[in-house]
Amino acid sequence: MKTYIPFSPENPKTRLDPLLDADERVEFVYACLDDVTAAVSEAGGDATVLSTEPLDGFDAVVRDEALTPAVNVVLDDETPPVAVVVADLPLVTPDALRRLYASDAGFVVAPGRGGGTNAFVARDGRFRVDYHGTSFADHAEKARELGCDVHVVDSFRLSTDVDEPQDLVEILLHGEGRAADFVRQRFELVEDDEDRVGVRRLDRQE
Repeated sequence: MKTYIPFSPENPKTRLDPLLDADERVEFVYACLDDVTAAVSEAGGDATVLSTEPLDGFDAVVRDEALTPAVNVVLDDETPPVAVVVADLPLVTPDALRRLYASDAGFVVAPGRGGGTNAFVARDGRFRVDYHGTSFADHAEKARELGCDVHVVDSFRLSTDVDEPQDLVEILLHGEGRAADFVRQRFELVEDDEDRVGVRRLDRQE
């Protein structure tokens, strides 16, 4: 299945700035991209990176628009079914993506935490995205308005993207692949006085 992976390496993941410098954040998102493209291919998908700038080493198309219009361009151009999977899924596995691909529903969606849309398959050529706000609920409603049956893939690995420092805990606990290697080389788990688990840089211990 044709699977587009939106990706922007320009000043990514700024909310991780307290723990990762600018170069490290770029290295991290490339590691996540490697993991996602590899998982897509192993799951039987045809991975194409939808990038804001040229990339080396990836099958990519370049679009300089924001996320929503860029994805809508490829939905305009492609014959369904088409899948879109975000690039910052460090826990992704081929099995999780096979679950996404396996349903024959008109719209298959894996929500992210907080109401986002981390992955979907659209089998109706009229479907278009809008990633603002609670896009998962909005996309499901739009699909129903088109007459599509909607199947929600309840997947921890597809729902876990990385935006905040606390999200690195999940990678240390559950991750495999390049993104997990990147994080484990720099961080360890630590508990605070209230037994909450966070992360600490290995090279910044007092």
